[in-house]
Amino acid sequence: MTATTLFISDLHLHHEAPEIAQGFIDYLACLETCMPIVERLYLLGDIFEVWVGDDYRDEFTQTMSAALKRVAARGTAIFFMHGNRDFLVGETFAAEAGVTLLPDPSVITLDGERVLLMHGDSMCTRDEAYMKFRAMTRDPQWQAQILAMPLEQRLALAQSLRMQSGETNSAKDEAIMDVTPEEVIREMREHKVLTLIHGHTHRPAVHPLEIDGKSARRIVLGDWRPTQAFDIIAQGNGPELREFALPVADAITHG
Repeated sequence: MTATTLFISDLHLHHEAPEIAQGFIDYLACLETCMPIVERLYLLGDIFEVWVGDDYRDEFTQTMSAALKRVAARGTAIFFMHGNRDFLVGETFAAEAGVTLLPDPSVITLDGERVLLMHGDSMCTRDEAYMKFRAMTRDPQWQAQILAMPLEQRLALAQSLRMQSGETNSAKDEAIMDVTPEEVIREMREHKVLTLIHGHTHRPAVHPLEIDGKSARRIVLGDWRPTQAFDIIAQGNGPELREFALPVADAITHG
């Protein structure tokens, strides 16, 4: 039987969204019961709505960590790529959850093809204000300063940034919050790939492209909602974008 590779992103797990959290736990459990041979699981950013440091542990984060650890213990390799919400996830959490941190961008081999994986936010170059914010938050010195703050201050800062983000995005033109087409082509050329998988934009779709006369594609993961979720599955015939209902039941199978 062909081994399965799965990709998900933009769950925005948070204790205020219990339906999605339970959906994620059910999805992970289903990897054993519905898809017995899951070789790799890629978490492509914004798995958590907010992350203030690996030293913050509440019942919610411990539950999510334990659920991932159970999957890893069964032999599935889990890879975690930072998003714009959970960029402070570190090696301590990775070790506890049994996941491997994955750089953004990364190239993997999938069904014999080179495939580029990204969270996606770095390609939203028309949103100049966000790009400045992104550069700041990815600076190791800035991250070290934040992580040195008392936990209470970090929690307050995270809440403030969440509110600011919602207010700012509501006032932005939808077009500038999507990826820049020229940046997509540039990244794919630079990494010598004809397939790109990313999340971030919450606009699930398969976009056909042409790069230097060759057929290419950009596959965009969707965000998870209380009754709806998305993943990408690859089982030997290339990646396929799927939409399924939450709670997870028979919607997820291995074909």
